Amino acid sequence: MEKLEKLKKERNAIILAHNYQRPEVQDIADFVGDSLALAMKARETDAEVIVFCGVDFMAESAKIVNPEKVVLFPDEGAKCPMAAMVDASSLAHLKEKYGYDVVSYINTSAEVKAASDVCCTSANAVKVVQSMPDGVIFTPDENLGSYVKRFVSDKEIILWPGFCPTHMGITVDDILELKRAHPAAEVLAHPECSPAVIDCADKVASTEGMVNYAKSSSSYEFIIATERELCYRLKKEMPEKEFYPLDVAICPTMKKITRAKVVRSLEFMKPEVRLSEDIIRRAAAPLQRMIEIGRE
Repeated sequence: MEKLEKLKKERNAIILAHNYQRPEVQDIADFVGDSLALAMKARETDAEVIVFCGVDFMAESAKIVNPEKVVLFPDEGAKCPMAAMVDASSLAHLKEKYGYDVVSYINTSAEVKAASDVCCTSANAVKVVQSMPDGVIFTPDENLGSYVKRFVSDKEIILWPGFCPTHMGITVDDILELKRAHPAAEVLAHPECSPAVIDCADKVASTEGMVNYAKSSSSYEFIIATERELCYRLKKEMPEKEFYPLDVAICPTMKKITRAKVVRSLEFMKPEVRLSEDIIRRAAAPLQRMIEIGRE
């Protein structure tokens, strides 16, 4: 910890961590949040170096909104499988076929963002699609897109067939098993879950939305249907309440970054996220639109 604090001061660095990161990484972060909150924090920081603890598309997004800053990504192997399910070339063909604007979930590569008209997160996907003038191509999460369809009936939404393996691994049976053990608990589910899981939830929200809901709820017990590490932050911020994770909900990619890797990245100033000026320029516009539309 002493070495880390010394390096942070020397480098004028800030550590940003996603809610799904290991507890040891969350504990050393200057800010912990969901994709939208992290994107906004990255844009606002005065630090010269951003150490991004999450997955590849998140670190790329931090670079896109901060092209003049150094963005370090402690483990380049932390790649989001959902983001890898869509490519810019295939997306261009689909756009040519339908003529619709592309709404890309932030869980996409910089190249896909650059080929999109606007980005969104799970926190503001409904608001973003509602703001579009015509039909949209929604990529890459089919479950999130299906959830959006529940609230948007006035335009056609073409869904890309992508998914999050971690959220798809959560089943209704998993929820019911915990519900039997904790009958008073409310079920909070992420919109990347299957429609069946969403149907049995008391509240559907982004990870930040779950935090805010749990703080305002009169309930004291919650079943958390998303990556289990969110429970660490929830319990840390609300020790008087109980949060029950699903044992199956583990994202191995999010676990690649460790405290030691964060220290090494600051010590040697690598791995550094590098993107071409053209990709940064084209991807910045849809990300900026997402940030302007904001949170639900």
